[in-house]
Order: sequence, then structure tokens, then C-alpha cells
Amino acid sequence: MAQILTRNNDILWKLIEDKVVLLDMDEARAITLNDVGSHIWTALDLKYRDFSKRLHFKKESERVPLEGAIEVTSRCNLNCRHCYIKDNSKNNELSFEECCRIIDELADAGCLWLTFTGGEPFTRKDFLDIYIYAKKKGLIIVIFTNGTLITPEIADYLKEFKPFYLEISLYGMSRETYKNVTGSADNYDRCMEAISLFRDRKIQFRLKSVLIKENRREIFEMKRFAKGLDVDFRFDFLINPRIDGGKGPCDTRVTPEEGVEIEMADEEVRKEWKKSFIEEKPERNPDLLFFCGAGKNLFNIDSMGNLQICNMVRFINYDLRKGSFKAGWNQFPEILSRKAKGKNKCSACNLAHLCTICPGWSMMEHGNEEALVEYVCEIAHLRAKAVLKEIET
Repeated sequence: MAQILTRNNDILWKLIEDKVVLLDMDEARAITLNDVGSHIWTALDLKYRDFSKRLHFKKESERVPLEGAIEVTSRCNLNCRHCYIKDNSKNNELSFEECCRIIDELADAGCLWLTFTGGEPFTRKDFLDIYIYAKKKGLIIVIFTNGTLITPEIADYLKEFKPFYLEISLYGMSRETYKNVTGSADNYDRCMEAISLFRDRKIQFRLKSVLIKENRREIFEMKRFAKGLDVDFRFDFLINPRIDGGKGPCDTRVTPEEGVEIEMADEEVRKEWKKSFIEEKPERNPDLLFFCGAGKNLFNIDSMGNLQICNMVRFINYDLRKGSFKAGWNQFPEILSRKAKGKNKCSACNLAHLCTICPGWSMMEHGNEEALVEYVCEIAHLRAKAVLKEIET
């Protein structure tokens, strides 16, 4: 039986088995809950991911803040060497009331997808209250967590009030690796327990990891583990400095050569990079400082209420304690229109689709939003070389 959920006056979500259908009521205002079934033929054959992509593309030109993240806290119970936040204080953290007010405003602005992240969200005693408040607003919610604070009681609550899914950070497949990465071997047992709790309750989750020196030999063991659970798994080996410019995380980086070699050994990742390389590339203005999708229909809010175009760009903020979400969102076009003051080899590079460089990363790495990050540049060129070799063989 289909389940109907409505959001705002112009959006209709229809959940049919495992598929999500969204209808834009601006294009089909005559549709009602009673006769909607006869009008969904254009969307039924679309996978959720493809449909989401189409909606993002359509709404980007209309500047609708479809998707965003709220870092409900900077605190974390782990002590990961690669962490780019590394702040365990509650200083200036958004209150429950402030979180609710911001959620009201972003929902009114048209937000549909909202990710709760941190720090570790479950370090907040009131996180589930924040979560359920957002859920009652009709938002499609994802939770990022390390899983180590999940109790049977929390799992029961999430079974009753399910998120869209949880994304669990998995740092290794042994207690020894967890000790080296997170500071305690016990965190491995706690994470495995959380996975069991979610599986037993049929709560949707995905697994992700970072590829660093401490766990590089267990990446594919993690992937096999995820496959055995029939859940998605992804990993990333690009480690940036801390948001305060601290270079500690950089010590955990594998070399660009090793990182790309491991990427290309993963058939799924290799296919994705090959597809990205072959597909027609959208034209970009080399004069602009920002040329990614940040701030077009995406946003980030940190634990102190600073609205940002993404979680990497921390040096440009709008304080939501002093103004509304709408007012801050309306400043994004001016931010995104900023032009680069100088030229570097990134300006004319044709490998942007294989590269993760951005002004936020440059600022964290060098204190200069336009500085070249050689580490990232080398990885992009190694990817291109590997993909070309793949195409030729």
C-alpha cells in the first residue's frame, strides 16, 4: 500500500514499495491524493537517485535550498587523528530552541533533504528531540554517526521513527586498527553492536570510511563486510587539514600514488571515474572563485549557527543568530559570483571533474583561498592517467 506524505503546498512525496516519487504540483496542480496514482507514470520507472538528481538540476536555476546539513555539535566521543573539526567543547553550541527555529526557516524556504552531522550527533542529550522535530516538519533526514553511542533504546526509537537512512563511519575491521585510528579498541565493538542493532530492527544504513595510513590494509575487508550485509560502502582518501588550519590530519594521508592505486583497484570506483572522464563536461567560468555546486541548492550550518555554502568553506559565514535563513541564503549569489584575483594552473585545467580542489581546502592548507594544493592536483593527474590507461586497454 502506498504511503503519502506532503511537504509545503507544491511538493508531493509518494512512497511506493522501495521507490520514492515526487511530483511538482506547479506542473500538475489538479492532482489530488485520491487520483494521484493515475498521474505518476512519468516518475515510476526512475530510480530514487536519478529522480533526486533531476530535481536538483531543475531547482538549481530557481535557487531553492533543497539539501543541507546541520552540524548539531562539534563534540565527539572519539579521538580520530584525521578529524578536521577536532573541537570537543560545547562553547556557543546552538540550543534546542535555536535548532528548531532554524529548521522551521529552512523548511519554509523549500528544503527537503536534511543531514544531521557533527562532531557526533548522539553526544547531544537532546539530539533525538531535534531529530523528531525536523522529521515532523516533513524533512527527509539522514544521520551521520560513528555508531559507538547507539544503545538498544536509541535503536528502538529510530525503528519507530525511521530516518531516510544513517551513514555510519567504519574505521577498520579490527580492535587494533580502531585503537590506532580512534584512540580506543572498544570503539570497534561498539560500532559492530550498532550495526547489529540497526540490522535487527531493519533500519536502513550505509557504511563509509576514510583511507588513511592506519587502515589502508583493511579497506577492501570493510567493503566485503558491507557487501555481506547488503549495504552500500564508500571510502575517501583525500584528507584535508583541520578547519582551523591545523595540519595534524595530513600526517595520516597515504601518498597520492597509493591512494589512486587503491581507488582503481575498486571496480565500482574505477567505473565511476571512467564515466566522469568520458561524459561531456559542463563549461565553467575560469574567472570565478567557486565553480562547484556549493551554494546553488546546497548549504551547511555549523554547530554555532553559521550558514555556509558548504562544510569546506568556513571563512565565509552568515550568522543565523543575527538573521534569518532566508536572509543568509539570499547572500549566496553574491558569494558565488566572487572572481579570482589571480591566475594559477587550476584556472585553465581540464581535469576539474577529477579534482576536489576548492577555495575552502586552499584556505585550510595554505591560508589563501586561491592557493594551489599540490597534493590534490597530483591526485587529479594520477586519476586521469589511470583512467586513460583503462580506456585504452
